[in-house]
Amino acid sequence: MKEYKHGAYVREVGTSIATPRKNEAGLHVIFGTSPVNMAAEPGKAVNQLIMVSSYEEAVEKLGYSEDYEKYTLCQAMDAYLKLFLVGPIVLCNVLDPAKHKKENEEKEYEVVDGQVTVDVEGILPDSVVVKKESEDTALVKDVDYITSFDGDGNLIITLLLETSDVMKVKVKSASIAPEMVTEADLIGGVDVKTGKETGFELIRRVYPRCGKFPGLILAPGWSHKKNVAAVMAAKCKEINGTFRCECLIDIDTEAAGTYADCAEEKEKNGLTSECMIVLWPMALAGGKISYYSAIYGAMAAQTDADNDSVPTVSPSNKLLGVDGAVLKDGTEIYLDQPEANALNAEGIVTMLNNEGMRSWGNNTAAYPYVTDTKDRWINCRRAFSWWGNTFIAICHKKVDDPANYRLIESIVDAENIRGNSYVQQGKFAGIRMEYNKEENKVGDLLEGKIQVRQYIAPFTPAEYILNILAFDPSLLENALGGSK
Repeated sequence: MKEYKHGAYVREVGTSIATPRKNEAGLHVIFGTSPVNMAAEPGKAVNQLIMVSSYEEAVEKLGYSEDYEKYTLCQAMDAYLKLFLVGPIVLCNVLDPAKHKKENEEKEYEVVDGQVTVDVEGILPDSVVVKKESEDTALVKDVDYITSFDGDGNLIITLLLETSDVMKVKVKSASIAPEMVTEADLIGGVDVKTGKETGFELIRRVYPRCGKFPGLILAPGWSHKKNVAAVMAAKCKEINGTFRCECLIDIDTEAAGTYADCAEEKEKNGLTSECMIVLWPMALAGGKISYYSAIYGAMAAQTDADNDSVPTVSPSNKLLGVDGAVLKDGTEIYLDQPEANALNAEGIVTMLNNEGMRSWGNNTAAYPYVTDTKDRWINCRRAFSWWGNTFIAICHKKVDDPANYRLIESIVDAENIRGNSYVQQGKFAGIRMEYNKEENKVGDLLEGKIQVRQYIAPFTPAEYILNILAFDPSLLENALGGSK
């Protein structure tokens, strides 16, 4: 009989998480592993750039687990889409169920209230074979039973009406094996036969696929490895031949157990690029230990969003929303300001407890070897990358127009108007563009080349504020009534 509704009804849904704020200062592109066996379409979640704007969307497309050591993308999902509520972000899972998997032994389970809970981690639903206790013929999925996952990631087999009288079943399956993922999977490459790109090689596909340029590259759980960090820094430059960005690099807290060990570890791993923001130690939030890069990246995205998606405000001295600074083994770290400053002097960003755990540090990894303003300060380096990227995206529409004075004037005027707007908003100290005839020779113009020169000055951070205190005896004399 056809369902006919007449009356008052209620339908409950799960508690939703607030909609994340939008950050348009460049996409944060995050590489790692996730429990794709729990994803809606596991096959479409491998070496793909998946842009998500909400926690629910991320979980649906990539799965979620609180085992951050095995499933490194999940800490970024938590930090960006729950802790700081900011997006969108791009997630790239390199755990391939076709490659990183293991077979599970067949095991017998009791049926309770028509359901079976298979407490084996990472089961791939399509690999499941269910048989009745005394039979060798496999039951048919979606006919005899259906599968789902509970909140702990366990596979739930629900028997349908025709099989509801079954007391025991035998279950055989295969599971994803995150422990099989290697640095090489993160670094990736190009298959010469198929042309398929994997891992960090996919950074070049961010703009063509998403229509937005990268702003930060992350790989929490992997960036503390020397080879991974080196490739991340290399991939920050000349993306698509034009764009550039920065990357977040963690220092291994197992190798650097105290702040005094960090400079040597940074040096040993060659962490000296101006594209790198180097971080130590790890963060404790809600009882879960995360790599600092996941937390810092989310905080930086929120800082940018608060500044109208312009990355000119330093991400230093900002609340991190975490409970403490820790090593990988859970040992808590309590730095005082001189110790934190010692790390800053080596181009390392850390955490400092000052009315809450805060980020602390303004220098890129290039410091102290590089002191050029645009490459030393994190906010200046990010501002230069962002301004260059936005110019490329805007000016691309004018490419191939007639190379006449009208075109030159339109480029210069548009940039000066845009620059003046940001200066008036207090986001830059000054911006101007010039066209010099001396730099545009006839030969270059005949070759279709036009050169302009632009000067930008983001504000440097007020890292050192000094108040000189002195005792003024006259103030004491005046307070006591002075001489009669």
